[in-house]
Order: sequence, then structure tokens, then C-alpha cells
Amino acid sequence: MAYQMKKEHILGYAAYLKQEEKSPGTVGKYLRDIQAFFIWLDGKEVDREQAMEWKESLKSRKYAPITINSMLSALNGFFGYMRWEDCRVKFLRIQRRMFRDQTKELTKNEYFRLVNTARAQNKERLALLIESICSTGIRVSEVTYITVESVRSRKAEIYLKGKIRTILMPGKLCRKLLKYAKKERITSGEIFITKNKRSLSRRQIWQEMKRLCNDAKVEASKVFPHNLRHLFAVTFYRTGKDIVRLADVLGHSSIETTRLYLLSTGKEHVHQLERLGLIC
Repeated sequence: MAYQMKKEHILGYAAYLKQEEKSPGTVGKYLRDIQAFFIWLDGKEVDREQAMEWKESLKSRKYAPITINSMLSALNGFFGYMRWEDCRVKFLRIQRRMFRDQTKELTKNEYFRLVNTARAQNKERLALLIESICSTGIRVSEVTYITVESVRSRKAEIYLKGKIRTILMPGKLCRKLLKYAKKERITSGEIFITKNKRSLSRRQIWQEMKRLCNDAKVEASKVFPHNLRHLFAVTFYRTGKDIVRLADVLGHSSIETTRLYLLSTGKEHVHQLERLGLIC
């Protein structure tokens, strides 16, 4: 069966995603992917054959398999919302990843250089923001939950994706944040705000971090908010080797998702092979 896809369908799906309490980042990503399909469709009716052709077009344009699957996931979600179940397409089969891209592996020393560079440039808010994400493992979309009240109690109750989880904050971080809040005359509510008392956007945080790269001598490919969460995950796991607990801290519903955070680089794997001493 073929269907006519309209802009109002996309708007309706956007409202549905927000009603389902999906994060702003997830909503934006899904809508971008669905809009890309809508533009590619160019007025043609929707059926499974068209969806499969779009999948093939993504492959021909050299999209990474994992990217294609994420776009298909967004499209299948839309089809489910519209009850166009017969239009769903299968994902690409991808071999389980063994290694993490070394060009994106942020080390602890590089992290410290970013923080110290921000402070050297009198960007205390940015320095504290980087420390807050990396020392707690929160998502960049969860930064708004770091409030004066939560810092005083040393824990933040995060409500996201229909779940509630508690994030504990190190005492040293809390003391720094309260000192900063006092200096900026922030007596309640969010700590990381603009001069106009608005929440920092994901884009603004990303841009401010990127500006540190040259002076901190850190490759720009390694510097983005989510990579701080990766560094937290790797460091946390190495101290206790408890992946179940780490999954709870990160807010993952699947251990498989957490495992992706712990992938080593190919270089580390080669070093481990060398240490086996199995070559005569």
C-alpha cells in the first residue's frame, strides 16, 4: 500500500516525540532524518519500495553503516506513529565493533589541558562545565539539572526519557560550583546560564569547547561534550570493573550500549598482544 507523506505528519510526529519525553537532541535528530527522507521523496507516495530505495541511496552516498541504521530507525519510528507498518525497512547488518577510533580518543591529560586552558583564558564557566560533565558522566542535555539546590545536596535528580536517575557529584566539584555561583550571584536554579539568565544551548557548549583546541593543543576531532562522557565511563570502569553499575550511572537501559563506551583503541589492543609473549 502507498501513502502520501505531508509536512503536517512530521509536525504531528514532533509533538508525539515531545509528549513521549524524548530528549531535545533525540527529537531534533529524528526530525532531521525524517525531513531528509521527505525531501528525497520529492512528492512521490510512500511505500516499502521507496523506503528501500532511500536506504540504497544512503549507501551509494557513502554514509557510514551505523549512520544509515540510525536514520532508518528514525524513519521506522515515524512509520510506526503513522501506522504504516508495511513501509518499515530492515537495518544493515553490522559486525560488532571491536575498537574505538583512535582519532577520537580523548585522554585524561588532554582533558586536563582543556580545563586548564579555559581557566587561563578566564573562562571559568566553561572550565567548570567541562569538569562537571567529565566527573559525573551526565549528558550535555542534562546540564540544566546542575542547579544551586542540587549542588548543595551533592546530587541531581534527572528526569529524562521517562526515567528518573540520581547523579552524585564529587564534593570538590560542588565546592567549586557553589563558589562560582556566589561570585556570579546565582542564588537558585541552573548554574550554567548565559548573561541573559538563559540555559546554555548544546550548540553553544560545543562551540566554546572547540575554541579551546588550538591553545590546549588537542585535536578538534576529540573535543565535543559527549567525549567527556566517554572519558568518564572508561575511567569509572577501570576503577571498579563493574559494567552494570556503570550502566546505571550513565542511564543506559542496555549493557550493550555501555559496552560501546568501553571499546579500546586498536593501538591498545596491539600493546596487549605484544605483552602475551607468544612470538618466539
